[in-house]
Amino acid sequence: MMLDKIMVLMQQEATQCEAKELQHVQWQPRPVQGWGFSKLLWYLVFLQPIITEVHLRRKNVKFLFIRFSAWQYAGTDKLWAGLVTTLCEGIRQQYGALPFSLYSVLGKKAATRPGCRQREWHCRRQLCLTLLALLAALSLGMSLLYLSMGSHALSHGNLFRAFGGAATTLSSSGLLMAVYSVGKHLFVSQRKRIERLVLREKFGSHLGFMCEVKKEVRLLTDFLCFLEIYQRRRLRVVLEITGLDTCYPERVVGVLNAINTLLSDSHAPFIFILVVDPSILASCLESACSMKGTADNGYVFLNRTITLPFSVPIMGHRTKLQFLHDAVRSRDDLLYLEMTRNVRSRGGDGGGDGDGGGDVEPLLEMEEQARAESAQSVLEVQAALSIQEALCCLHDEGDCLFEYVPDNVVSMRRIVNTVPITVRLLQQQQGDFGGLSPRQAVAWVVLANQWPCRLSWVLQCLEDRQQAGGAPEACARLWDVFCDHSLELHTMTETLQKVLDLDGDPELFQRFLGADFPFTVSEAQRLLRCTVNLDHSIRRRMGLIRAVSTLKSPGPPKSPARKAPHTASGANHAPGAAWAGQAPAHACEAHQPPDGGKSRPMA
Repeated sequence: MMLDKIMVLMQQEATQCEAKELQHVQWQPRPVQGWGFSKLLWYLVFLQPIITEVHLRRKNVKFLFIRFSAWQYAGTDKLWAGLVTTLCEGIRQQYGALPFSLYSVLGKKAATRPGCRQREWHCRRQLCLTLLALLAALSLGMSLLYLSMGSHALSHGNLFRAFGGAATTLSSSGLLMAVYSVGKHLFVSQRKRIERLVLREKFGSHLGFMCEVKKEVRLLTDFLCFLEIYQRRRLRVVLEITGLDTCYPERVVGVLNAINTLLSDSHAPFIFILVVDPSILASCLESACSMKGTADNGYVFLNRTITLPFSVPIMGHRTKLQFLHDAVRSRDDLLYLEMTRNVRSRGGDGGGDGDGGGDVEPLLEMEEQARAESAQSVLEVQAALSIQEALCCLHDEGDCLFEYVPDNVVSMRRIVNTVPITVRLLQQQQGDFGGLSPRQAVAWVVLANQWPCRLSWVLQCLEDRQQAGGAPEACARLWDVFCDHSLELHTMTETLQKVLDLDGDPELFQRFLGADFPFTVSEAQRLLRCTVNLDHSIRRRMGLIRAVSTLKSPGPPKSPARKAPHTASGANHAPGAAWAGQAPAHACEAHQPPDGGKSRPMA
């Protein structure tokens, strides 16, 4: 959506700038369609463009938009080669294959001549003289051959035939070589040539590989400069890069290097719009082996590369409601078709009566089957109405539920797609929703989508307490259960760091369960059977961690009572044993040896 808006606004800006520019000048931009296409081919062959001050002062510009999705080339060894091929193919499609093929063979780079400030085109006399010489030689050769064929009686017939054949062969071979080169570039595009270089065995060690690619890019840049002077407007190629944060780190580095290479020329007509998650891109740069020492801090490297950072601001309430309404409306169309089909099927069940002389048992079976289908259709209509009511709660401005929906459009669609499944499972398993409302069902879906780790922790604590025989009351709130075990979850932060990153704002979680949607234990147990958007592996991992943390480490083995020092020396009287076992308070006093030496402390 953002890229489409950027494209529309840039085109509007270019149109306004060109309208203002044309009010002050006498010339008009040259078209490249219709008669202008033939004129373009003539200019490509016989004229050379000259960069003048008039051209440099032009402010009217035309943007050529090319979109590059990195995930389409994520499996290749050189993702940046896919970037270059997409760029070449996009420009080839904009202006056709024939103009670029002619320029590749016969075109000449734009020159800069300060003396010729008003004249933008220079006749290529050398090419014109060469072409005239070839045509003259071809005409002369064909004339000599004609004379040799018609003058058998002349003595110089063989001489005419020899000179005519040589002139015709040389001139026609030169013309055919030019036609062959143009045809080769016409049918073998730049994209195919670069792909052939990539597919070569051990192309990474091929020293001329990068040189060949740079030649192709330089040729493309010169062709765009030629078109600028011919059309009398500035050209800018806007390359929109998406999906780069889904590729491997080495592929990301290759694309960024390709961007820096294409922008190394100060006059390069390229504008790159990089649509990525900067946190993922920074981690890719830091983990890439080829960037060690260069991009130890990925954000610093991005700051050196990106010249105009633009972070999408937080989505406002009105915009979020509009996106939710659009997502729900796509589901409403399907629900309307389903409800209409079910109602029609119900109306078509009451067909005309059959013959009275038939068997009774087939008629009873058909009647039972019709009743079952009618009951099923009624359930389907009720489910569709409940789903529609639940989805309307998402984009209701008077309801606070939309505030907990994330700004990400993908998350919005995930929630909208999950609600119908949850509502149908609730109706199928518990009849009339088991006392739950469609609003509670969609709120539970939002809770599981936004805080999967914290919700899994509460459910695991409930399961452990139930297994231990101390399950909380059915009317107890989930927020109270979370508060009782939040300190234990805090001790496992390091172990569950990657899982905790999936959760949203903790303060919103407190407001969600504590005030706006105070789910109870009984409601959570009923909704858990119908929950499809909560990863149960998170809860199993938490259960294993809790089980390991509650294991008590065995204490050190108790050693037998040590004997007193004098007991060990041979005095086995009872008081000594009693002193060693009772450990009286004066056991720490010094023991005086019988030899009158220094006293030693006794344990």
